[in-house]
Amino acid sequence: MYRPRSIRFIGREQLDGWQLKVYGIGTHAPDARPALVAATLDAARMALPAGGGAGFVIAHDAMTTGLSLVYWWANENEIHGHFFASPLDDSNAYVSYDSTGLSCVWEMEIMDFERRAWLADVLKNDDLDGYLARRAPDTEL
Repeated sequence: MYRPRSIRFIGREQLDGWQLKVYGIGTHAPDARPALVAATLDAARMALPAGGGAGFVIAHDAMTTGLSLVYWWANENEIHGHFFASPLDDSNAYVSYDSTGLSCVWEMEIMDFERRAWLADVLKNDDLDGYLARRAPDTEL
């Protein structure tokens, strides 16, 4: 059953040479829980390869689980990802989530924005700072 969710830009983080945009998706409340956002950044530390770069993370308070989604740009034009899931009542109990599922429609809203921003700012204009400054608009879908 459809229930609207809010998509919010939370900010930017630097982790071990990585520059990340941080997003939250709220289902049970307008914003993703701060504990899930913190757990998502912890998961990013585990998932991101050495060397640094740019990417984004999504803390998604889904209907029945907390999702920590870590995406990074590699090989100039590829998006890579690693996904984690946790119980709603314990964001720190996340485990690597291996599934054939790629993304849900709310997460794809952010992914589509980030794809278009990467293409326009980095690939076409060689402007990483412009990409990092651009953010998906807050919305409810």
